[in-house]
Amino acid sequence: MKVLVVEDEHEMSKSILQYLRQESYVCEVASTIEQAEEKIMMHDYDCILLDITLPDGSGLSILKKLKDEGKLDGVIIISAKNSIDDKIKGLNFGADDYLPKPFHLAELGARVSAVIRRKRFEGNNTIKLHELIVDLGAKSVSVNGKEVELTRKEYDLLVFLVANKNRVVTKNAIAEHLSGDEAEVFDNFDFIYAHMKNLKKKLTEASCPDYIKTIYGLGYKFGV
Repeated sequence: MKVLVVEDEHEMSKSILQYLRQESYVCEVASTIEQAEEKIMMHDYDCILLDITLPDGSGLSILKKLKDEGKLDGVIIISAKNSIDDKIKGLNFGADDYLPKPFHLAELGARVSAVIRRKRFEGNNTIKLHELIVDLGAKSVSVNGKEVELTRKEYDLLVFLVANKNRVVTKNAIAEHLSGDEAEVFDNFDFIYAHMKNLKKKLTEASCPDYIKTIYGLGYKFGV
């Protein structure tokens, strides 16, 4: 899952990034409205953590930009401003949640997880696809009741495919989802092929049908 942190306080963004990366999120950061708008126009995020007060204006303008562009990224406002007016404005502009500073990182993590579940998985913490079960809370995968040991990248890849089931996802989209900004430095998609091959092998060995189909020239599709 990919998160964008829009926060100009360096120590705050640093602690958020460190915590979320430990929780297996791919994270990117922007410290200004200009940087944030450039990123959201180029990429899709599962969740955006948005400070209202930024050096070049109000973060609410980013919410308006998302709405105008018809983008469905989840948004949590994180702001030292704790007035009811700011909260109402943010929610009316399309934010999914509001968390006033200061906050515990564990609560932030729970809010991010909840927003992603609502946006991607209809609020469910467990995804059941026939014999395949993905537990988003425990970050575990099982087939016919037997746990399948996946690496972090393999798990992230599977969740991304499941979140987009029955739709073709391009190799570029997968690279951005797994690696964030780092995807731009890769010369090829060999790392995707390796993760995909290992994921498919582990699922097959666990007696799971081959739901992941290669769409040649385009990418992959998790078909159920």
